[in-house]
Amino acid sequence: MDRNTVKGDRNFSTALIIDDHPLFCDALSMTLRAISDIQEISTATDLKSAVEKLDDEPQPDLVVLDLNLPDVDGLEGLVRLKNMINAPVVVVSSMADNRMITTCIKAGASGFVPKHSKREVFISAISALKQGHIFVPDGFVLLDDGQMRTPDQGDILARLGTLTNQQARILQLICEGKLNKQIAFELSIAETTVKAHVTAIMRKLGVQSRTQAVLLAKEASFVSVLQE
Repeated sequence: MDRNTVKGDRNFSTALIIDDHPLFCDALSMTLRAISDIQEISTATDLKSAVEKLDDEPQPDLVVLDLNLPDVDGLEGLVRLKNMINAPVVVVSSMADNRMITTCIKAGASGFVPKHSKREVFISAISALKQGHIFVPDGFVLLDDGQMRTPDQGDILARLGTLTNQQARILQLICEGKLNKQIAFELSIAETTVKAHVTAIMRKLGVQSRTQAVLLAKEASFVSVLQE
């Protein structure tokens, strides 16, 4: 089991489960109540309803997120949640290989539990999070940058340097978790124009999704550079 220290110990009494399978939500809710002090659990079937809950209700102590939601692309849900809340987010997914786990942790997840794991794995995960550790299950190894073939920082900066000022601003807003509609409103441009810029940004950065663009930007501390 590979655990890396993160700041602060935590106690969990409330949780939000985001998964579009009601039976799994019910089963996981019962498991969390049985193995921890978590008693108040709410659920959401997609990212939109989860965001509405987070806007209207107090933040939960823990968020459990399935990656395969109907209204998000890849890790976009995880990135957006991490820009909204301070609570740890644990990814529970059937897509459980070393590369996916590493990418989730790099994107801000506090842990990764393969879907349909035995109760003992969830017990270990909750225990690790309470102690302020990042959790990955036994048998999985977090890959280093070289193994993931991440471009070096010079190459990343060169790619970022090809963006126009407007594209750079849009990428910054994407890094903040903003949706196309919100970006269009903030920049006073059409949503179709935003979509065209996003496509151009991904092409220039050599990535296939918004989430990969965010991860690449974070590698180069892109947002910090813009703010300076």
